[in-house]
Amino acid sequence: MSIIQEFLRYNRQTMLPEIGDEGQEKLKKARVLVIGAGGLGCPILQYIATAGVGFIGIMDFDTIEIHNLHRQILYTEDEIGQQKALIAKKAISKLNPLIEATAITEKLTLENASQIIEQFDIVVDGSDNFKTRYLVNDTCVRLNKTLVYGSILKFEGQIAVFNHNGSRNLRDLFPEIPDPKDVPNCNLNGVLGTLPGIIGNMMAHETLKLILDLPALNNELIIFNTLNWNFTKLNY
Repeated sequence: MSIIQEFLRYNRQTMLPEIGDEGQEKLKKARVLVIGAGGLGCPILQYIATAGVGFIGIMDFDTIEIHNLHRQILYTEDEIGQQKALIAKKAISKLNPLIEATAITEKLTLENASQIIEQFDIVVDGSDNFKTRYLVNDTCVRLNKTLVYGSILKFEGQIAVFNHNGSRNLRDLFPEIPDPKDVPNCNLNGVLGTLPGIIGNMMAHETLKLILDLPALNNELIIFNTLNWNFTKLNY
């Protein structure tokens, strides 16, 4: 693709004085790992890809199921049974052929977490369970990687940035992994399909701001109740 075509693709954001050509170059050089290509991961991947993040890792070991389709908008019914990471890679590569994407279809474990995460600048956690969230957090702390965190349930979502320029991490907010039996989840309690789109876009927005060195969340947790549009920002 020519320089002119690249200019035309990104000019609506590069015309912002806070971004410009220098900011677009930062996006082009950035390496972002998205863990989980589900409800949160799909909108995150779409928007960081179309913004021009140069190298995107997509990590998910799961396959597409019919109940995913009401909120995981990168997938179609024809793709049921296929690997999410592989289909997501294909989808975002079509959205923006200028970027490079890689699919990681293995499960994140204590054995492989460091080796995978160390290859990236920023990690965006769209996983759906506490065991993975704490493993991602602890690995990012150990490797000094910035982590964008999000979670959803029913009509409410949360978002924070951890371990960025010396900021606090997940364990400073919630020191211990909760017992899964004591915590509601989307599998048992449900989620409105548009909610992960809202929170995922917020996570993507924050990821882009971090790459661009724009003001980002700092020891702050956003709690967004979309049923009554109650927006709370807590300092921790």
